[in-house]
Amino acid sequence: MWLNDTSDLVERLRKRDAHTVALQFPAGLKRRAAEYASRLREAGFVVIISGDPCYGACDLALDTLAHADVLVHIGHTPVDERENVIFEPYPVDFDVTVLANALPLLNAKIVGLVTTVQHVHVIPAMESFLREKGIDVKVADGGTRAPNRGQVLGCSFAAARSTHAPEILFVGTGVFHPIGIALSTGAQVIALDPLTGIAQEISGEPLLRRRFAVMEKARDAESIGIIVSSKCGQQRMALAERLSVLSPKAVIVTMREVSPDELLNLGFACYVNTACPRLAYDDQVRFPAPVISPQEFEILCGVRTWDDYAIDEIL
Repeated sequence: MWLNDTSDLVERLRKRDAHTVALQFPAGLKRRAAEYASRLREAGFVVIISGDPCYGACDLALDTLAHADVLVHIGHTPVDERENVIFEPYPVDFDVTVLANALPLLNAKIVGLVTTVQHVHVIPAMESFLREKGIDVKVADGGTRAPNRGQVLGCSFAAARSTHAPEILFVGTGVFHPIGIALSTGAQVIALDPLTGIAQEISGEPLLRRRFAVMEKARDAESIGIIVSSKCGQQRMALAERLSVLSPKAVIVTMREVSPDELLNLGFACYVNTACPRLAYDDQVRFPAPVISPQEFEILCGVRTWDDYAIDEIL
């Protein structure tokens, strides 16, 4: 198992002459942190664990790394390569025959296949299974932000667009990724949860209706805060500066953690989010004021039309 076999990681740390190792885990794996740290201590390393929230490779614990020789970031692939950061995957296996549950929903002979980082190692087996069923499977090569074949992120759906397929099969948990794929590609999207076996067709229309309502609340805002993240892989200051000139009401605000309490304390009537795109889409009900995407702000400012609506991505 991933936890029990740290031999490869230990070898890489020793090649770097590391003495003190910082560990960073996403929320779903944090409960394994003590066990993992114990394995590395047994191998002779001093270990520090970052207890801060972690939302992806865009959110490296650089403050903790300042007290260590190497940061081991668990569960994600690199957004950018850093000499003193090791990205340690957390693969999750499943039986590819579960894809049979999605077959009745697939209408096209050409289907794009995408998944999340936990399952990218299963893509070759998934391709073989679907081809045996007569489906012409398209899997796009990795890019800068999502380096693996067929990998999508919550902020990047390029692997789906690049297939140019009329239908996309997303294999993974949750509906945010497939909704984003639907809005990004315009293709029919089928989502299959490989752990539960549930397959469903996904539409972006409900999200668009919710976003229209949020934009209407923001339309007459007297003050606008343009949020810029200070996190290493989310910082889009150039975008914020370009947006700020679209309205005399707009002011740039830098933040590390975008939380309801902090937005309430700042007191702006509306916020434009250039940090993690999912904040606006997933967390709107938690925020005390409308939080809109850069593209939605452009629509309100008249430099983009509703017909040209696009989901926000970090490219």
